[in-house]
Amino acid sequence: MDAQRIAVDAIVALTDCDRDAAVAFIRKLYLAGVRDPKRLTFKGLQALRG
Repeated sequence: MDAQRIAVDAIVALTDCDRDAAVAFIRKLYLAGVRDPKRLTFKGLQALRG
């Protein structure tokens, strides 16, 4: 799950959000079939921004 680790690290570094919330959201996307770290990061930033 290297893609997930990269995405979570990027989201936490850019937003300073809770790592557990980012992990849970990214895990849902990853299990839904999204494997590209850039896409995971973009969708994660959109969701955690609000």
